[in-house]
Amino acid sequence: MTATFSPNLLSSVVNQVLAIKPLWNFAKGRARHMMVTRAETIGVPWRERVEALQGRRTRVGHPEAGLSTAETGDLSPLWQTDLEAVQNPHLVYPDYYTTSFHAYDEGNLGWQPAMEVEVAAQAVHAKIWPEAGAAGDDRLRQSYHDVLVARLPQAPEAIVDIGCGVGMSTEAFQTTFPQAHLTGVDLSPYFLAVARYRQQERQAAGEVSSTATPITWHHAAGEATGLPPAAYDLVSICLVFHELPQSAAKAILQEARRLLRPNGHLAIMDMNPRSEAIQNLPPFVFTLLKSTEPYLDEYFSLDMAAAFEAAGFEQPTVTFNSPRHRTFIGQAI
Repeated sequence: MTATFSPNLLSSVVNQVLAIKPLWNFAKGRARHMMVTRAETIGVPWRERVEALQGRRTRVGHPEAGLSTAETGDLSPLWQTDLEAVQNPHLVYPDYYTTSFHAYDEGNLGWQPAMEVEVAAQAVHAKIWPEAGAAGDDRLRQSYHDVLVARLPQAPEAIVDIGCGVGMSTEAFQTTFPQAHLTGVDLSPYFLAVARYRQQERQAAGEVSSTATPITWHHAAGEATGLPPAAYDLVSICLVFHELPQSAAKAILQEARRLLRPNGHLAIMDMNPRSEAIQNLPPFVFTLLKSTEPYLDEYFSLDMAAAFEAAGFEQPTVTFNSPRHRTFIGQAI
């Protein structure tokens, strides 16, 4: 038996199962266990990386700063400084965001999910290409950027990365378009604090071009960024739409249109619900997936091309950039 999404009887059955709280908790716990196990099986140092982030003793490049974890507990006090540097204390979180995501009861609003994003992405994307292993996440992001380079008429000078998380997608843009002014937008200040630190790590390691423009991290909702209108050449939304209800997804498309200059482009890369890999998920795996993604049904039923056009874009192109991902690119009208 495999997962099918038209009309998706399996999805309805799974929804009924997950409506039973103990079963939902079991599925979430099992999903997390499988992810951690997969990561460490393929060589992703899940626990080691998270512990290093939690207890970092210094600012990158400044060994005199910071206290030991023995003095402060498991979490370095430097994180509070980074959090305050990026957080908008007046931001009101939309209701759809204050729920459980990815087996975390706190959703994206906590340190644990923020510090596990990197290793979780490596684990989740390890099997897209069987030979890629832990490099599957980098390969997926590169496949997206290959599409952008091929499709965009010229290199963008100003880019907004909506739903940037801990900055992995924004960092990829910094490599592909080093001269561009980059703004990473996310609703989680914890994610942005980790993004800020990761950027310091990359700079200290010499992984950022000396000519690259520094990234600006912006704490805001994707549907109400507060950024200036008609000021950007490209708005990118990478691996975010499957985490949105349709109302928020459509509002973010409208906001992207507001942000773009005339003839600017919107690019969205995410799961392809019609891919063979998704269609043929075993029921147990599909159940675990849905237990960690509360809006998956809404994403799978969203007519993306129609939503682009309704928001003021030309009919988008679609490119299948991995065996289970697709990229939409639309030009602002």
